Amino acid sequence: MPEPVKKAVSAFAKKPKTQEAEEGSSVVFEAETEKPDAKVKWQRNSQDIVGDSRYAIAADGNRHSLTVKAVTRDDAGSYAVIAGGSKVKFELKVTSKPEAPAEAPASEPGTANVEPEPEPAPASSPAAPAGNVQEAPPAEDGHAPDTRQDLTGLFTEKPQSGEVTVGENITFVAKVNATSLLKKPTVKWFKGKWMDLASKSGKHLQLKESHDRNTKVHTFEMHIIAAKANFAGAYRCEVSSKDKFDSCNFSLTVHEACTTESLDIRAAFRRTAVQANTDSDVDVWDILHRAPASEYEKIAFQYGITDLRGMLKRLKKMKKEEKKSEAFLKKLDPAYQVNKGHKIKLAVEVANPDVEVKWLKNGQEFQPTGRFQFNPCYNIIIINMKHSTKSVIHISSLCLFLCLIITSKYIFESVGNMRYLTINHCSLADDAAYCCVVGEEKCTTELFVKEPPILIVKNLEDQMVMKGERVELECEVSEEGANVKWEKDGVELTRDESFKYRFKKDGCKHVLMINEASKDDCGHYKVKTNGGESVAEVLVQEKQLEVYQSIADLTVKAKDQALFKCEVSDENVRGTWYKNGVEVKADARINITHIGRIHKLTIDDVKPEDEGDYTFVPDGHAFNLSAKLNFLEVKIDYVPRQDPPKIHLDCMGRTAESTIVVVAGNKLRLDVPITGDPAPTVIWTRAEKVVTEGDGRVHVETTKGHCVFTIEGAERQDEGVYSVVVRNPAGEDTADINVKVVDVPDPPQIPRILSVGEDSCVVQWDPPLFDGGQPVIGYVLERKKKKSYRWMRLNFDPYPETTYEARRMIEGVPYEMRVYAVNSIGMSRHSPASQPFVPVAPTSEPTGLCVDDVSDTSVSLRWRPPERVGAADLEGYGVEYCKEGTDEWIPAIQGLTERTSLIVRDLSTGDKLQFRVRAYNMAGPSAPATLAQPITIREIMQRPKIWLPRNLRQTLIKKVGDTVNIVIPFQGKPRPKVTWSKDKEPLSSAFASVRNSETDTILFIRKTERKHSGRYDLQVQIENVEDTACVNLQIVDLPGSPEALKIVDVWGFNVALEWKPPKDSGNCEITGYTVQKAEKKTMEWFTVFDQYRRTHCVVSDLIMGNEYVFRVFAINLVGLSPEPCNSKDGVYIQKTGIVYKPPNYKDHDFSEAPKFTHPLVNRSVIAGYNATLSCAVRGIPKPKVTWYKNKMDITNEAKYRMLSKQGVLTLEIRKPCPFDGGVYTCKAVNASGEDVVECKLEVRPQIAKEEKKEEKKQKA
Repeated sequence: MPEPVKKAVSAFAKKPKTQEAEEGSSVVFEAETEKPDAKVKWQRNSQDIVGDSRYAIAADGNRHSLTVKAVTRDDAGSYAVIAGGSKVKFELKVTSKPEAPAEAPASEPGTANVEPEPEPAPASSPAAPAGNVQEAPPAEDGHAPDTRQDLTGLFTEKPQSGEVTVGENITFVAKVNATSLLKKPTVKWFKGKWMDLASKSGKHLQLKESHDRNTKVHTFEMHIIAAKANFAGAYRCEVSSKDKFDSCNFSLTVHEACTTESLDIRAAFRRTAVQANTDSDVDVWDILHRAPASEYEKIAFQYGITDLRGMLKRLKKMKKEEKKSEAFLKKLDPAYQVNKGHKIKLAVEVANPDVEVKWLKNGQEFQPTGRFQFNPCYNIIIINMKHSTKSVIHISSLCLFLCLIITSKYIFESVGNMRYLTINHCSLADDAAYCCVVGEEKCTTELFVKEPPILIVKNLEDQMVMKGERVELECEVSEEGANVKWEKDGVELTRDESFKYRFKKDGCKHVLMINEASKDDCGHYKVKTNGGESVAEVLVQEKQLEVYQSIADLTVKAKDQALFKCEVSDENVRGTWYKNGVEVKADARINITHIGRIHKLTIDDVKPEDEGDYTFVPDGHAFNLSAKLNFLEVKIDYVPRQDPPKIHLDCMGRTAESTIVVVAGNKLRLDVPITGDPAPTVIWTRAEKVVTEGDGRVHVETTKGHCVFTIEGAERQDEGVYSVVVRNPAGEDTADINVKVVDVPDPPQIPRILSVGEDSCVVQWDPPLFDGGQPVIGYVLERKKKKSYRWMRLNFDPYPETTYEARRMIEGVPYEMRVYAVNSIGMSRHSPASQPFVPVAPTSEPTGLCVDDVSDTSVSLRWRPPERVGAADLEGYGVEYCKEGTDEWIPAIQGLTERTSLIVRDLSTGDKLQFRVRAYNMAGPSAPATLAQPITIREIMQRPKIWLPRNLRQTLIKKVGDTVNIVIPFQGKPRPKVTWSKDKEPLSSAFASVRNSETDTILFIRKTERKHSGRYDLQVQIENVEDTACVNLQIVDLPGSPEALKIVDVWGFNVALEWKPPKDSGNCEITGYTVQKAEKKTMEWFTVFDQYRRTHCVVSDLIMGNEYVFRVFAINLVGLSPEPCNSKDGVYIQKTGIVYKPPNYKDHDFSEAPKFTHPLVNRSVIAGYNATLSCAVRGIPKPKVTWYKNKMDITNEAKYRMLSKQGVLTLEIRKPCPFDGGVYTCKAVNASGEDVVECKLEVRPQIAKEEKKEEKKQKA
């Protein structure tokens, strides 16, 4: 297969395709975009589609679908899907549901609508010439109709062959259903192979077309009227609509009319009998088609073809007849294409339903193995339940049978004459040439298997690792074994010598592994397939040690144990202990341990010299942990037996206000030394309540010389003032201890995104509501992609502010942010995630800002879009201005404008203003585009200038009846005065229309005449300054006929002609003449010379024994003259050696004096009713008739109406009155004489109804 061509950049990875669906079903169009969460819009007939009960719009990541429910015929049409700047069009075709065939008697296929002639033509009427091609279809040319292989079955009713008798009518009907067609179908009717009948419409042939809007069925009819014998032959009807085509062949048989034999007396006097040609008809065109070109003239002379030029044109247009296949009725298409993994069905139609076919792949026959199985026949068992009998029928060859192949890959089917090969789950191995063989014939096709684009199902995720750790970037694609390409910052990654990058494939999963990541490995990593890509960011940080638990100050007594303990984040980090800057060495009393992340320093039998500052320093890290060991020395003096109690609080673990600070979750232990004799009792109170051991976390213990108060896992509510009271008979003592519990702070408030950039954003948040008892020293931020689950830390050192600018993000990808608060105790829980945001940069500034026009109150600005728009759509432009010397920018319009031009109105005349334009998108305004200098608001005087278009600089030629619309732009300020004139006279509005604007003028003539020709002058004037231009208009028409065509000389087979140019040239030059000849027998005209320049010519190669007439047309720029100039006499080409002497006949005089064959009759009429007087007259030439009343001419009186038809003369008197009575005379006059006839007319008055009743009574 050829390598796939690189596609143009498009927003779609998968485009919707045109589909066809039945009425009532549902259809789904699917599209996939290159970027996830892209804005997609669906349209139908350029109108946006909104999801409702008919349409369902769904989106899942980069997959989008449009579902059309319950498809109707109204849903058919053009659809489109739009994403960004890409628009893909597709179509929905709706077909009607198949209906059950109605039971009706079948009509014979050969019948046609034959309309008999109502009345036979009179025998005396002259017959039309058989060779008149202008009125009848031409004679059969002897070639089979053209056949086409790409038929689509557009006909719902095809024209059928028919028979007709000479003189009768016949109609052929074709119907086409245009429901699924995008364009109106066009039909052409042909006779034979090439003769288009559209140009032959006339007396004997009529083509009609009708359309039913309800059923959308187009009906095409061909009516043949008064058929002739030469109308018989093969016909063809072709229908086409855009890319669809169909053709149908039919024939017409014309039978001779039955005539009675008549005696031919002239035949008895003939010296030679006329012998009928009994030979079979010879196909001259077949002979010419096979003969060489040198024999054409000889064959034409032999078979009487006189128009050699027409013969050559017809031979040139003849196409080679395709040889029809005898074994195949329908062959395979030249090529098929199928997507990988889909199914395809190859179909052929054979002529013999019983024939066996063979299928070949790359020339190799399919073998009947487990992969290819063929069952040639079946047994049908018929059981008669009534007679309990069973019959077995073995089917070996029927006209309709079904052979099934049970296989998972290939299926062979045989249904009647159809043979199918179905290939399931097509793979690249199925991309081959396939052949179907029937006997000695075969048809071949080629199958192309198209690999679908590899899509990324699971995207890469951002990762943040420490230096030296291993990085694994994993993605999942849509198909196993697919090839992917890895890139880092736009550079392709390969396996190098150090094996730093390793690539792993596991089914659909692809993994990029980086061993021992370093700072150089930071960047954006991209995985690419032929159907998509995914990007992730890798951050590598230096290992920073975190302290989970610091060491605390201790106060111990002699002989007690002191324990310093701390916990760090890295269990591999070792450290050194120091006392007052001197390294502590382990001995029998001092023990140093390191277990995992915990480091301990234990001092047994504490002595006074152990008091001091202890420090732990981790190896390789520039910080330390410090604490102080305080030695408590108790001095006991001799006291008498009754010693009052005493509380000794002399420790460094409290503040000046006796406040003890403890971290929440740690143990709170208050060890208070006491003295007294006898031993005092100890009571602990908090808020005047005695603290007991009721709570499981509280323990109170009293020993000799000490009282201990312990709280396991201190909490925030444990904070407060604790009082200890010691009593004995000698007295009591009281001490207050202030305990403060500190904790990590609460989570900060939800962060807010203030602004976004191309790869950054500015985030702001509010401090936590509770700081944990210690001031917040900073914040830690994290971000992640919206569809990812991995959060990446943006800073390791606490950030002290509450506004942060995050960078190194990918433009167009949605992100989320969250924040941690940090105090001296630790880090809080994370805040809620921010609203998703997309990093986009403001566009670059608009370009090409300039001033188009300035008036006294307005300025017209124009600019071009910015060069860089970015991932976000452009929302519009903001236009502002400020006065010179001020800094206040005033918006020129409310809101934004989407156009790249604007007219700023309502400005003050004389102000100097500076303008700027900024482009806006979701990231905000761009940098402004400003003018180089301020603009003074005052109209500038501009000289008038006419910009005459190039095509008007030469004479403009138009035909009579055309429309003239001349647009001439000009410039000038203020608005100039425009004046048109023709031939130096002002142009009237009745002669031509003129429309003027500020920038152009239009001269419009709706329908041109010859009088519109001439010179038109245009003048544009401002005060005393003007500019002029002229336009020459020439209106041309068809030329007149040439004059005085005469035959100058005749010799042999040649005739010399001469004529004069026409008087009327049509207002343009005569470019030539067309000379034609015709035989007097047929009067069929043939062109001898075309575009002939001279006024005389010689016509050669005439046929002897024929008589010719000639005519000449004049040609100019418009075309041929309407009427030719005919030769008065014909030319007879004498036969060689014989001189014909025509006999002299005396011309007969047909003139006759007028004579009335039917006279006028006296009439008596009633007044008020129209009356007519009629008579008949004959005479040659036609006589002139005059009517008289009482010898007065009444020809021009409106009361009388004179009619004449076929010699019958009628005088109609409209609503006569008694005054119209009198003597009427009709006089007929011609060159041979005159005749007169007269009559009397009596007009009786009307009798009223009352008078009639009285007369009846009197008679009664």
